[in-house]
Amino acid sequence: MDPGNWATDLEAGSRYGLALLFVVTFSSGVAILMQALSAKLGVVTGKDLAQHLRGFRAWPLFFLVAALAMAATDLAEFMGVAVALNLLFGIPLLLSAFLTVLDVLFILWLERFGHRAIEGIITLFVAAVGLSYAYEVLLVHPRLSEVALRLFVPEPGPFSGHALYVALGILGATVMPHNLFLHSAQVKTRLPDQGALPPSGRPRQAASAIYRYALWDTLIALGAAWMVNAAILVVAGTLFHDRGLVIQDLNEAYRTLSPLLGPLAGTVFALALLASGLSSSTTATLAGQVVFEGFLGRWNPFLGRLGLRLLTMLPAVVAIALSAKPMDLLVFSQVFLSLALPFAVLPLVGLTSDPRVMGEMANPPWLRVIAWGVALLLVGLNLWLLFSLKG
Repeated sequence: MDPGNWATDLEAGSRYGLALLFVVTFSSGVAILMQALSAKLGVVTGKDLAQHLRGFRAWPLFFLVAALAMAATDLAEFMGVAVALNLLFGIPLLLSAFLTVLDVLFILWLERFGHRAIEGIITLFVAAVGLSYAYEVLLVHPRLSEVALRLFVPEPGPFSGHALYVALGILGATVMPHNLFLHSAQVKTRLPDQGALPPSGRPRQAASAIYRYALWDTLIALGAAWMVNAAILVVAGTLFHDRGLVIQDLNEAYRTLSPLLGPLAGTVFALALLASGLSSSTTATLAGQVVFEGFLGRWNPFLGRLGLRLLTMLPAVVAIALSAKPMDLLVFSQVFLSLALPFAVLPLVGLTSDPRVMGEMANPPWLRVIAWGVALLLVGLNLWLLFSLKG
């Protein structure tokens, strides 16, 4: 539920109404599948996705794409937090972007109390976002029958051009390559031996039990994310699209909410955006460490994270300095994440389907068909977008 989701869902809802609501459901389903495979990879092998890819001959390519995806992810987090601080406190966007570096120090301090402390803080941030949008939905009174239909049934009509661009932005914002790397690493904290045993040395029963709990974690977390992302699009579709308003900036959404729904609605929007940016920037920072350590080896946690944060902050700072539109950048960054997804998804499906890697817990035939089908569909959609943009 990062600011990239906000931008793509607001763009989709205000421009196309509920027509792209089905894409939120589809993207959430893909995210659940891929996160489950990511968890299985970490639990069974004791190694995260980046560590596995380091053994591939083409690992520099995978590392380059993962690093670029991290920069695109951080661009969304920086822009979201910067816009939220600007809306709430009037802090200039450029200064707000620099202030987001402080979350690295916050994470390092939290880690003194273990992974559960970080998870607890992120849960609080996410709960704040969820409650905020539950409040917004109650204010707009959407047509529930139409919402229920469009969640699972796509609206008839052509699906190309800008609609395809925004749809793939929703996909990239929901699945997100860095989360696949992070989840395969974080799940190892559930292992009593911290992943020291190879698949042949870890009892299948123990690995299955740990994976089952991780799967429930994934279903609950991403189920909640699905509802919140759908709520953002529903609010935009009901409030803005039905009035002929196309939201082209987060500031515009904030300013429009207050006169339409009251001053509290705008404040709640900005607070939820801030919570969303803080929680997602925390996970993005952790994912950055997983990616860089997995491909390049261990590093100093403080200097490494701070250096990475400063490096990935650069595109956002340059964009703000050049007065670029935050909304356009946010949507573009999420489309880029969609284009980067196959470089994480294809090897993930291949690894978890390989008995030499997973032992008896390799994907069964029915799951291989589904996983490879989804992976190839992602490749096809991205190629369709590239060809349509070229045309």
